[in-house]
Amino acid sequence: MDPIRVPPEMFRFTAGDRAGLYVAVLHAFSEANERLETALSLDDVRARLRSVGWVDALPDEDLVAALVQLRDWKLVDVVQNHSENYRTAAEYERRNLQYSLTRQGEAAFAGVVHAMGLLASTGALQTAVLDAIADRLGELAQLMDSGTNRRIFSALTELEAHLEALRGNTVQFNGELQRLLRAEGAELATFHEVKASTVAYLQEFVTDLEHRAEAIAVRIGAVEERGVGLLHQRALLGAELPQLSGVDPGPAWLEHRRARWAGLQAWFRPGDGATPRVEQLHLVARRAIITLLQVLDRITESRRRSSSAVADFRELARWFSVVPGQADVHRLYATTFGLGSARHAHLAHPDPELFTASAPWSEAPVPVSPLLRSAGRTERFSRTGRVRDVAAVKAARAEQVLAERAELEAAWSMLDTGGRVRLSAFGRLDHRVFERLLDLLGRALASAPDRAGTRRSSTVDGRIEILLRPLADGSTATLVTRAGTFRGPDYEIEIRSYGQRSTRREQSR
Repeated sequence: MDPIRVPPEMFRFTAGDRAGLYVAVLHAFSEANERLETALSLDDVRARLRSVGWVDALPDEDLVAALVQLRDWKLVDVVQNHSENYRTAAEYERRNLQYSLTRQGEAAFAGVVHAMGLLASTGALQTAVLDAIADRLGELAQLMDSGTNRRIFSALTELEAHLEALRGNTVQFNGELQRLLRAEGAELATFHEVKASTVAYLQEFVTDLEHRAEAIAVRIGAVEERGVGLLHQRALLGAELPQLSGVDPGPAWLEHRRARWAGLQAWFRPGDGATPRVEQLHLVARRAIITLLQVLDRITESRRRSSSAVADFRELARWFSVVPGQADVHRLYATTFGLGSARHAHLAHPDPELFTASAPWSEAPVPVSPLLRSAGRTERFSRTGRVRDVAAVKAARAEQVLAERAELEAAWSMLDTGGRVRLSAFGRLDHRVFERLLDLLGRALASAPDRAGTRRSSTVDGRIEILLRPLADGSTATLVTRAGTFRGPDYEIEIRSYGQRSTRREQSR
């Protein structure tokens, strides 16, 4: 990737004594462009300056000088207006020249607006953005089968906007999080509340992050099966790009779309086997939670203690400086650091004939256990306990896990409807399969319906998705198991088993 090179004069208008006037003039031109006014005369520029909030007195000489300077910086272009009829020479001089923003001027002012917006905004890790990305991918997969090119273009544009929002919010939130971890000198009560709320926010975000990332990866695969190149070609037709110059804008537009799709893959489903960025985001969030909790513990501990260790040692140094004699210094040292008499006076040499009881300790080599100093007792050696053989327990647990997994896979395979069916169509079910179905129904009924009344939910791992739609006939569904009969309102139900389908595709390859 080539390094970004910014023209040296592009942002010079933001510095100096007249920076406010330069920014106001570019703002006036930007407001005019929004109203499709491509060129402004000197009087038009003055009127637009008042509309953007410039209230200071501004002579014509200063305004003309500002426009000339912006033209020298290649931010404003000057052209002559040959379409007007001028009655006087003064009117010709005032209205002949018209000013408009150059492409570089549009980019420079857009950069300033974006920078000020970042300074005024706060980053966020929003699960709603992840859900929106998943919804747009699912919509694109359906539109590839039966949809117009214009609708594909709008859905792809919304998808890229959500991805850009995810990237921008993640970068900004991570920067704010790092600044929070480095914050010092704040009021402890406020500091404690902010970090505690941040920990709660991160914990809520990572709760279902893996499930949402898996759902997005599955839907990216569904779109790729239908052809990403075909998707971009149809979106290009739906974009209806105007050809304002001799260069076809289509190839550059397609290249930009391919780069955006590569970014989406890098986030959720990289093709080179690398770790998705969303998993790295999960690790960063968890690491931040641990770091914040550690900081909170230290703050709580420091608030609980009346003084710190540094203050304690400084106070002790002052005590040592004021004690009257050497004996008092030793007594203070022994009291502070817990020194006392030896606790091994009851020990004796293995051969008492070699050393008498009156022999000093320095001459009698009596082994003293280090455990005496810390615990007050000597070592006791005994036989170590026998290590229990857990191979049979591990094998039994592994066999139980495999059996439960096989039973779960069989239940999901039986519940995969392959399309829309009525709940009453299940009829008689095995009781364990019925329990899985009842769990899915509970998840769907607990979710909020969309505008069409459809309720959507999925399992924690994202492999099973259920769509529940109400029926207008008010019929009743009856399901029979060996444990009894279940009756309730009938629904139109659709259960998709993404994990089963991907496994079958891999086996077929």
